[in-house]
Amino acid sequence: MTITEIDEKFMREALAEARAAAAVGEVPIGAVVVRDGEIVARAHNRRELDQDPSAHAEFAALCAAARSLGRWRLSDCTVYVTLEPCCMCAGLMVNARVGRCVYGARDAKAGALGSLYDLNADSRLNHRFNVTAGVLADECRELLSSYFGGLRGAGGAGCGCGADLDAHTAHAAALAGAGEDAGTAFDFGPACRRPRRVLLAIDSFKGSVSSAQAEAAVAEGVRRVWSDAQVAALPLADGGEGTLDAVAACDGEIVTCEVAGPLGKRTSARMLVDIEHESAVIEMAEAAGIGYSPCTESSALAATTYGVGELMLRAVRTGAKTLYIGLGGSATNDGGAGMLQALGAHLVNEHGCDIVPGLAGLEHVASIDVAPALRTLNGARVVVLSDVENPLVGSRGALAVFGGQKGLPTGDAEVLRRCDSWMVGYGRLLDAAIAGARAQGLLRTPEGARTFGSVLSVPGAGAAGGLGAALLALGAELRSGVETVLDLVEFDERVRDVDLVITGEGNMDEQSAAGKAPVGMARRAKRYGKPVVAVVGGRAVNLDAVYEQGIDLVLPICRKPMDLEQALNPQEATTNLICAGEAAARSYDLGRI
Repeated sequence: MTITEIDEKFMREALAEARAAAAVGEVPIGAVVVRDGEIVARAHNRRELDQDPSAHAEFAALCAAARSLGRWRLSDCTVYVTLEPCCMCAGLMVNARVGRCVYGARDAKAGALGSLYDLNADSRLNHRFNVTAGVLADECRELLSSYFGGLRGAGGAGCGCGADLDAHTAHAAALAGAGEDAGTAFDFGPACRRPRRVLLAIDSFKGSVSSAQAEAAVAEGVRRVWSDAQVAALPLADGGEGTLDAVAACDGEIVTCEVAGPLGKRTSARMLVDIEHESAVIEMAEAAGIGYSPCTESSALAATTYGVGELMLRAVRTGAKTLYIGLGGSATNDGGAGMLQALGAHLVNEHGCDIVPGLAGLEHVASIDVAPALRTLNGARVVVLSDVENPLVGSRGALAVFGGQKGLPTGDAEVLRRCDSWMVGYGRLLDAAIAGARAQGLLRTPEGARTFGSVLSVPGAGAAGGLGAALLALGAELRSGVETVLDLVEFDERVRDVDLVITGEGNMDEQSAAGKAPVGMARRAKRYGKPVVAVVGGRAVNLDAVYEQGIDLVLPICRKPMDLEQALNPQEATTNLICAGEAAARSYDLGRI
C-alpha cells in the first residue's frame, strides 16, 4: 500500500470513532493512534458526557496509547484525527514526542497545526513533528456539517449501530485491520508549516532611506530565511512627517492645493481627503514645515501657520466633518495665530488692525475673537495628532524647547524672556476668546475630552510652535499621534494574524519610549502577544525603557565597521537593512524573540 492509501485507511478508523461520538450527542471528532501499522489506541470526543474540558478525541487517544505501550514517549506513533488539533492537543503531541499527525478537516478558528499556529514546526519548542493535512477532508467536514445542521443521528444510523455507544465501539474495533504494512518505515519529509507572516512598520532613516525603501530591504532579508514569507508593509508615522502617506496607503485620496508658505510665498501642499468617511488628514508641515525656512532669527519671528488654516478651510469645503491635524516639523512660533486668521478669526492690535504674521505679531495683539473661525468650521470635529507634551510657555514651553531649532537665539535669555512674555499674553487672550465662544454656544467640550483652566499650561499646547493652543481654542481634541494613526490604518486588524513584527528607526534611545512611532506600535502589537524586532541605525547604551514598552530585540544594522558618512549612504544602508532583516528572521527561528 502507498502512504496515501495507508493514511486513508486509518482516517476511516478515526471517522468511525467520530460517528460514535455523534451517536451519543457529542461533536463528531474521532482519533486513532497507530504504531507499526497497528492501532494501539482509539477514542472520540466525550467532552459533554464526561464534563471534561480535556476530553478531546486525540487527547484521549494519546493518553490511552501511553497506557497501552507503558511509556509516555510516542515518537514511533502517528496520530490520525478527523479535525485539526487545537493548541491543547497539539501541545500534548509535542510533549508526547509524537512522530507524525494526520488530520482531515482544517479548523480555521482553533487549529494549531497550520491554520492559526504551527506548533509542530515551531523551533522554539523542544520537539517538532510532521503533519499531513486534508486526508479525507470532505468526509470529515461533511460529518461535522451534518451534526451541526441537526442531523446528528445520520452517521450513527448509517453504520447500523443506532445510539448504543458500546455497539459503536465494537463496530469500530471490527473495522480495525491488522495492518498489512506493519513494521514498514516511511520518510514523511521535513516538518511542514504554513508560510511565516511578517508585518513591517519601519520609520524612515532620515538622511539615508525612506520608510518604503527600508521596508523593501528588510523584506528581502526576511525572504533569505523564509522564501515563502508573506510580508506586508505598513508605513509608520506618529502624526508628523509621513502621516499622509501612512494613512493614504489604506484609504482616501491625496489632494494638492496652493497655500501660503510659512514666509508668505505660495506653495503646493498636500492633504488626504476621505469622502466616504467625511474626513481629512492634514500634516501642518506640508504648509508650514521647517524645510521652507532658513531658520534665522528673522524667519523665526515672521513664520506663520496661515497655510495650515487654508488647508483646513479647503477640507471643510470638500465636506470633511472630521479634521485630523498632524503637528510636527514646524517652522513656526506664532502660536497658531496665522491658522486662526485664515479661518476668519479676528486677531487685532489696540487700533483694531490685524496683527502682522508670526511671533512678532503676538507682541501687539490686544484682542482675539475665534467665533468667525468656529462658524467657518461649521461644527467639524478637530483631532490633533501629537505626542509632544510641552505646554505653551515656560521652561518647557514652545519657545524654550523648540525655538532654537527654528532660529530663535535661545542662548540670549533676555530675547527669549521677552518673546515668551508675548506668548503668555497671547495665551491669556485665547482663554478669553474661548470663554466668549462658549458664552455664545459656539464651543462645547467634546465628550471625554480633557478640560482645562488655561491653554497656557495644557500638555501639548506648545506643539508646533504653539499651534496646539490655537487648535484648543477651536475645541480640538488632543490625541496621541502614533495611537491615532494606528487606528486610522487599522493596525489591530493587520497585526492579529502575523507571526513577527519588524519596526525600526534611525536612532533608538530613551526618548523613543516617550511617544515615538516604533515603540507606540510595539505597545499595540503586545496586546496581541506578537514578538517585535526593531532594526536601527544607532542605539543608546541603556534601552530598558524601550524594552519595557514592548520592543523584544533591538538590532543595529551595521554589518561591519564604517563611519557615519558611509553608513548614511543609501546603497550601504540598504545592504545593511537586508542583513538586519535576515538576522531578525533567524532570531525568530532560534526562539530568541
